[in-house]
Amino acid sequence: MIRFNRAITPFSVLSFDLDDTLYNNHPIIKAAVQAQFDYLNTLPNWQAQGKDYWQQCREQAAIDNPELVDNVTQWRKSTLRVALAKLGYQGAELEQHANNAYQAFADARSQITVGNDVLELLAQLSKHYRLIAITNGNVEIERFNLNGVFELVLQAGIHGKAKPHATMFEQACSHLNVKPQHILHIGDSLDTDVHGAHNAGCQSLWLNNQAANYAYKGLADVEIKDIQALKYFLK
Repeated sequence: MIRFNRAITPFSVLSFDLDDTLYNNHPIIKAAVQAQFDYLNTLPNWQAQGKDYWQQCREQAAIDNPELVDNVTQWRKSTLRVALAKLGYQGAELEQHANNAYQAFADARSQITVGNDVLELLAQLSKHYRLIAITNGNVEIERFNLNGVFELVLQAGIHGKAKPHATMFEQACSHLNVKPQHILHIGDSLDTDVHGAHNAGCQSLWLNNQAANYAYKGLADVEIKDIQALKYFLK
């Protein structure tokens, strides 16, 4: 199924969100979080803090540094430091445990295998369009089988504010020397992907495959239910 909500203009760049667009990220992030807590649960007094402790420390980290909301990697690292400091850790010992806990998360976070059908689709699309990725996530793309697929990979925090801010789209336009309307951005979220593309003046394609409630009420230019529907653009 492919639905055009408005006429689209010719484009030369396909921009992809990563998590939950090119692979199912739900089991991956669940396993990564579990790996982090498996490490933290070995530390004295961690489990005694209760199930709300992490969220409380996460909120505190964001209050202390509001810019963290645009960089999920630094937000997690800062939350670890806040949580460990509250338990009395300091100095080198605090940094060691924070680094170890984050590394446990990152290692599990990169245990991704993109399906051969998606890789083949991207290979076919790359013969006709320039492919880039724009993500709010902290996945390390060089550690799994999307490495080398994209001409450009932009990550929130490292390369600009998180979607729906326009900054990463603007960076893409500058790097590729294209106008915003020549980019079609593809993603699963109305709030970040579609809204972000619209904020930047890019065209948008919504992969409507998540049972989620969205705040953004704008209409994507194009809507699909299955990523394989992108084969339409190979005609």
